[in-house]
Amino acid sequence: MAPTAVDRPIAPTAAPTAGLEHRPGRWIGNWDAENTHQWETEGRSIAKRNLSWSIFAEFLGFVVWQLWSIVVVQLPAAGFKFDTNQIFWLISIPSLVGATLRIPYTFMVPRFGGRNWTIVSALLLLIPTTGLAICVSNPATPFGVMLLVAALAGFGGGNFASSMANITFFYPAREKGWALGLNAAGGNLGAAVAQLIVPIAVTLLAAGTVNLPIAGLIWIPLIVVAAFGAYRYMNNLTRAKGDVAGSLAALKEPHLWVMAFLYIGTFGSFIGFAGVFPKLIKDYFPAFSSIHVGAVALSLAFLGPLVGSLARPYGGRMADRMGGARMTITSFAAMAIVTLTMIWTLPLKNFWLFLTLFLVLFVASGFGNGATYRMIPVIFATSSRAARTGASTAATARLAASSLGLISAIGAYGGFVIPQVLNASTTVSGSYTPAFYGFVGAYILMLAVCWACYIRPARKRNTIGHI
Repeated sequence: MAPTAVDRPIAPTAAPTAGLEHRPGRWIGNWDAENTHQWETEGRSIAKRNLSWSIFAEFLGFVVWQLWSIVVVQLPAAGFKFDTNQIFWLISIPSLVGATLRIPYTFMVPRFGGRNWTIVSALLLLIPTTGLAICVSNPATPFGVMLLVAALAGFGGGNFASSMANITFFYPAREKGWALGLNAAGGNLGAAVAQLIVPIAVTLLAAGTVNLPIAGLIWIPLIVVAAFGAYRYMNNLTRAKGDVAGSLAALKEPHLWVMAFLYIGTFGSFIGFAGVFPKLIKDYFPAFSSIHVGAVALSLAFLGPLVGSLARPYGGRMADRMGGARMTITSFAAMAIVTLTMIWTLPLKNFWLFLTLFLVLFVASGFGNGATYRMIPVIFATSSRAARTGASTAATARLAASSLGLISAIGAYGGFVIPQVLNASTTVSGSYTPAFYGFVGAYILMLAVCWACYIRPARKRNTIGHI
């Protein structure tokens, strides 16, 4: 798994030990980002070029991952007759598959090379986009076929893990955080762009109906560009090695499961609500019945993933100042309060108030994402079983890096859980309200777990600002 910004920096080498070896297939040997001479003369420009194309490919991965969240609410206008339960499965299945794929995708870069896997993972996106265009063009398409094609959109969710793993090999520890932050933010923004563009695109040339195949077709040229750019400009590194042993060791660490639980609350809320936000708008405000007026209202759903993505790096920065545990608790408290306020103001039927409150919820989840992610390496460096038994700094860093990847995969399952909880709620009670009360209870529980595991022990040690 890829190390992150908060890993302890390795002292830069004063002089080059060996020049870079450029081999066929755009492989590079003797890569050492910690070597100051190599980094300043050749390494930085190569790393920036690979980062740029990695961001673009990951961005498209998030676009594809979130396509069904906006397409499903347009299905009735296109003549499809799916019930609410089927709609929620179409929304949630990409997250289930994407979260699961994050685990094997992490090990693809060491196995095949970062450039090579970026080409493959980008081209794989052609399958769900083309499949979507075909199956939504015919209202007689069976639900099972639709569900399979929606599941294939999970390819886009897996891209995050391989992209992050690849970029970490290119950058020195002192610059890794910024590079990984850009890579993550660029990817997350794909969810916002998809929800902005698709509702407008599918109605732009339509007269009283929707042209749903456009939702998949418009991304195909960009996917081809991403694959070509990776082929032409990216590189493979011979020194990129996986750490299966580190991942297996991380699974035995109790802190991994505590942090995974907390990350479901932060990132899981972000990706889960990003998926259901368009449907919630459609269901809570059916007055937007006009195709074009409804498209404009649904396009505003993009603001949620947008503000959540932009808040993430600031959550990490504030966690550096006040402590990650404190910031995480603050985020959960804000999410609980905002969700309660949203529930209690729903009878007002005020769209703009609903939108504003949900945007604040996205911001709180974004801050929580950054704060929780910042906690993980610190915890494993100071409080893990390996750290307590005197393991080396390198060993604890490897454990932390492996844990980051696993936690990011587990957290992504929130994108499946949240839609399914809302689905169960409306099936049993006819309302989403019980589900939202359940989310409030979950946030309070997560707040309590974070306090009990990281704030309370820190108070006893008088190190409360550390984690």
